[in-house]
Amino acid sequence: MPETKRPLSPHLGIYSWAVSNTLSILHRMTGVALSVGTLALLSWIVAAAAGETAYNSVLYVLSGPLGLLILLGFSASLFYHLGNGIRHLCWDAGLGFAKNFARLSGLFTLLAAIIATALYWLGFFA
Repeated sequence: MPETKRPLSPHLGIYSWAVSNTLSILHRMTGVALSVGTLALLSWIVAAAAGETAYNSVLYVLSGPLGLLILLGFSASLFYHLGNGIRHLCWDAGLGFAKNFARLSGLFTLLAAIIATALYWLGFFA
């Protein structure tokens, strides 16, 4: 068999950066962030059931700068993951596979998640 100089399978050196693969990675990362954020929500619920002292301790942590940052990340992850999940549902229905439309819908999903997060937090502090 003659020896070839090409790779046997695709690797990272072949692929170029695209919006779609970045949004796919972001979708997976937000799924992990939602799992971690759910632990914070669960700790809040368990603390509420455990009594006033435990509840006030968790509330103190979640209302501090780090807690607010975690909650901001959780809400941004939630809105992005929801929007991208709807986008994937459209793909499952056979809609939006054209390259330009897929790129545009991805950017729209990202923009919608940013706007939804901003509106949520503006409403939260209003």
